[in-house]
Amino acid sequence: MTFPRNDGFSQFAQCFHALGDNIERVVKGKRDTVELALTCLFAEGHLLIEDVPGTGKTTLARCLASSIEAGFARVQFTPDLLPSDITGVTVYRQNTGTFEFLPGPVFANIVLGDEINRASPKTQSALLEVMEERRVTADGKTHPVPRPFMVLATQNSVDMGGTYQLPEAQLDRFLMRVTVGYPDHASEVAVLTGAAASTTPESLSTIATAQHVAGFIQVASQVQVAEPLYDYLVRVVSATRSLPDVRLGASPRGSIALLRAIRVRAASQSRVYAVPEDIKALAGHVLAHRLILTPEAELSGRTGADVIAEVLATVPVPQGGGARV
Repeated sequence: MTFPRNDGFSQFAQCFHALGDNIERVVKGKRDTVELALTCLFAEGHLLIEDVPGTGKTTLARCLASSIEAGFARVQFTPDLLPSDITGVTVYRQNTGTFEFLPGPVFANIVLGDEINRASPKTQSALLEVMEERRVTADGKTHPVPRPFMVLATQNSVDMGGTYQLPEAQLDRFLMRVTVGYPDHASEVAVLTGAAASTTPESLSTIATAQHVAGFIQVASQVQVAEPLYDYLVRVVSATRSLPDVRLGASPRGSIALLRAIRVRAASQSRVYAVPEDIKALAGHVLAHRLILTPEAELSGRTGADVIAEVLATVPVPQGGGARV
């Protein structure tokens, strides 16, 4: 698809929805989840897709990668995977007498970490620096990864055999955690029809390039946020730190992530300003996985999503919607 050179908000929305339509050719009946993945992409964040096996987690990631003409790498996380298998390794060249850094698969625009919680915590931690700082340090030298850069990780439920709990520090680096869920009856029939017609992620059309994505990331960053909306966002995040059921609330990194996400949502609707509804729509996906609940709350069945829903119901919305700048 060709986009005008003057990439404005209408072009952003056009690209956003064209990507969504393209992915939905394979991932049927999951438009909300697809749009959350695209929000992560244009917010220059990372996405964790968590669900039971067979619900299309990896397929969604592959469809997103196939829709964008950019560097793509897939890492199959296994118990014997080493950190250097992800970041790269420094080797000695005997013919030149020098050391050379050989980049690992993380040096791509889109990195699919398949079943990330099957690797040991030591290997998982190899992603901490690159997910936050967009660079890898090896032997005292830093190596930047290409931009845009996104880690798309999938994981099965943590209570399933052969899996590890992701460290809290790594969970906090994912802009969102989403679930795919089972499709409804009509969507599952459509999945089978598409499979029979050989509609695969690799057969999808390329909608945008890495340059388009980089340009649209800049467009989204220009969405205006009024002062009352900044205040509302911070009050929502701060409220997660004072509830009795929460042992550790969302950090300032969560506030920044939510700000980036609401700007993308506004731009995807051709709006040049954010509104409180953007925060309400995305707060659960951006903040819930960052919370650590008390053991008593977990035993009673409380979840991070329940806490965010309670916060949104109690924190007052700014008068006038906070849309004016």
